[in-house]
Amino acid sequence: MKRSITLDVNGATRTTEVEPRALLASVLRDQLDLTGTHIGCDTSQCGACTVLLDGRAVKSCTVLAVQAEGKQITTIEGLSGDGRLHPLQQAFWEKHGLQCGFCTPGMILTAVDLLSQNPTPSEAEIRHALEGNLCRCTGYQNIVAAIQSAAGALR
Repeated sequence: MKRSITLDVNGATRTTEVEPRALLASVLRDQLDLTGTHIGCDTSQCGACTVLLDGRAVKSCTVLAVQAEGKQITTIEGLSGDGRLHPLQQAFWEKHGLQCGFCTPGMILTAVDLLSQNPTPSEAEIRHALEGNLCRCTGYQNIVAAIQSAAGALR
């Protein structure tokens, strides 16, 4: 039995019909066409599905869509504005913090949360914050460099 829910996604109010057991990741991708939220493992291990829920990074494969009602959801599509990349997106581009790009949205949104709480993180703090996000391509060095660069740009 489906239920109508209203979600605040990237600053826009969206209403959709969901089954009570529908995961936020699936609703974002399959019903709201926000395909920047990637589903990589279905076990909450990889972090590819990370979004911001009321400003905090969460793995959207562990959140029921009905639980997100009344909260502000930010996906990678909602991070940039006015045709310009967010400083983290720009830094990932400039510092080569991505290769295939599959993990990148989750990495960036995790970094947004980190920098909102700690504007000057050490390399160790960045690596600790990224522990729940897996990348099979980069070796993380350029990801860390990108986050350090964006931290400076955001200050």
